[in-house]
Amino acid sequence: MAIARKDRHAFEALYVQVSPRLYGVALRMLKRPELADELLQDVFITIWDKAGNYNSDYSAPLTWMTNIVRNRAIDRLRRLEPADPSVDDDMDLLHDTDPGPLALYERGQSSQKLDDCMKQLSAEQRQSIFLAYYHSLSHAAIAKRMAQPLGTTKSWIRRGLAQLKGCLGL
Repeated sequence: MAIARKDRHAFEALYVQVSPRLYGVALRMLKRPELADELLQDVFITIWDKAGNYNSDYSAPLTWMTNIVRNRAIDRLRRLEPADPSVDDDMDLLHDTDPGPLALYERGQSSQKLDDCMKQLSAEQRQSIFLAYYHSLSHAAIAKRMAQPLGTTKSWIRRGLAQLKGCLGL
């Protein structure tokens, strides 16, 4: 990885490519743009410093970076003053009982297993799950983007997630 060798051009290209996604994760969790901006800056410093420790056997690069964002956001939410009424709402996000794609991934044995399971899905299921969980699109937005009926896209997502759950042994 060029970033592990401290290649500034590679780092700049990575920032341009993934910062919108990582910012979206931070903003979704923190719900405050100024906190998400600050967290994103800290995360990219960590990525620059720790790129040499990244091991592709454990996760895909985007997953590794997303986990850094997620863990930092959780730490930030825990440090917020309890007197802030928005903190209680933010902390509820940490106790979500419905497993999202990241929780499903973390329970899997490796990113390769998840990749293998994703390849077993139809192209429509893969795309609709990707749009729902990595771009945070609603079912209606996915249906519009894929030019399909709403019920069809909902079925693709539901069946695809069920198939992933079975494949991952969850």
